[in-house]
Amino acid sequence: MGSFGAMLLLAIMWGLSIPITKLGLETVPPLTLTAMRFLVAVPLLLVLSARQLRLPWQALPSIIALGVMGITFGNVAQSFGVQGTSASVGTIISATIPIFIVIFAAIRLKQHVASRHWVGLFAAFVGIALVAVGSGPGVDDLSETTVAGVAWMLVSAVAIAFYFIWSAELTVKFGLLAVTTWNSLAGLVAILPLAGWEMAHAPVQITTQAIWAIIYLGSMVSVAGLLLWLFILRAVPARVAASVQYLQPVFGVAAASVLFGDQLGLIFATGVALILGGLALAAVNKRSPPEVAVAHN
Repeated sequence: MGSFGAMLLLAIMWGLSIPITKLGLETVPPLTLTAMRFLVAVPLLLVLSARQLRLPWQALPSIIALGVMGITFGNVAQSFGVQGTSASVGTIISATIPIFIVIFAAIRLKQHVASRHWVGLFAAFVGIALVAVGSGPGVDDLSETTVAGVAWMLVSAVAIAFYFIWSAELTVKFGLLAVTTWNSLAGLVAILPLAGWEMAHAPVQITTQAIWAIIYLGSMVSVAGLLLWLFILRAVPARVAASVQYLQPVFGVAAASVLFGDQLGLIFATGVALILGGLALAAVNKRSPPEVAVAHN
C-alpha cells in the first residue's frame, strides 16, 4: 500500500470513529463504552508490543498519568460529548485537536506560532459556533446538539491534544509501542471502577450493534490505526502525515449524514469550511517536527 493510500484509509478509519461511537452510545452509556473499547484494544496492544514493554521504573509515573489524562479523561469526555452532539458536530469539533496541538507545542515544546496560525485558530473557533448552530436535528433524539455536548467535545479535544504533546516526549525516550501500551493499560485500569459504578446506575444493553461498535473502536481506531500511522510516519514527512487529521471530518460528516440523517444546511457548510480552513492555516509550518504528530488514541 502506498503512502497516499495509507493516509486515505486512515482518514476513513479515524473519521468514522465519532459516528461509530454514536451507534455504540445508543445502548451503552459513555463510561462503559470507553472501558469496553479499551478492553478490546489493550490485549491486542500487549500482544503486538510483547517484546518492547520494558521500561525504567522512573518512567512509569509519567506514563500512568498520561494514560489517565488521554485514555481515561480524554476518551470519556469525548463519549459524553458525542452523546450530547449530532454525529456531524462531534466529528467536526474533534477535528480541532490539531489547533490545540499548535497551542501546546508553542507552550511545551517552545515552537513558534506565527500570526497566520492565530488567524487559523480564530477562524476555526468561529466555525465551531456556526456548526453548533447550523446542524439541523437528525432522525432521533441522539442527534440533537446541546451546549454541554459541544463543551465536552472541546474538553476532550484539549485533553487529547495535551496527550499528544506529552506522549511525544515520552515516546522519543522509550518507544511508541511501549508507551502507548502501558498508558492504555493505565487508562483502562482507571476507568474500570467508574464503568462499574455506571453499570450499576444506568441501563446497559449489549446489542449486536454495540458489540460491533466496541470492536471497531478498540481494534480499528486504537490499534490498527496506530500501526497504519507508524507506517505513514516512516513513509512521508510528519507535516504531510499530520494532514490526515484534516481529511477525517469529510468522511465523518458523510457517514453521519447516512447513518443519522443529519441535515447539513448552508450555515453548517460554512462552519465546516471555516473549521477546515482554520485548521489548515493553523497547521502551516515551514518546519514541522515529527514529535508533534505522534499517534491517535
